Amino acid sequence: MTVKVIGLMELTDQNAFALYRSKVGQTVELYKGSIQNRGSVTEVFWNELNCSRFGAFVELIFPSQEDAKAWAISPEYQALVAIRNEAMKLTLFTVAI
Repeated sequence: MTVKVIGLMELTDQNAFALYRSKVGQTVELYKGSIQNRGSVTEVFWNELNCSRFGAFVELIFPSQEDAKAWAISPEYQALVAIRNEAMKLTLFTVAI
């Protein structure tokens, strides 16, 4: 079953984000994934869950839940977490499609 990984981001450091963005795609590809979409959030119609403010999103796709999880906990991705933490606050979750 194909799985999408959705990330909601509040960017906090543009320079760190540029560095993170230049490296993260390579880690996704190592685990059979790809970046499908990314961009800015232009308007939130409802926020009944009281989510933290986010202004950007990313959508990744993986062949399976196992591939997505293997990427998320991989040493290659974990090596980017310190940069990611400088760059943004992140909510990341999977959606089965």
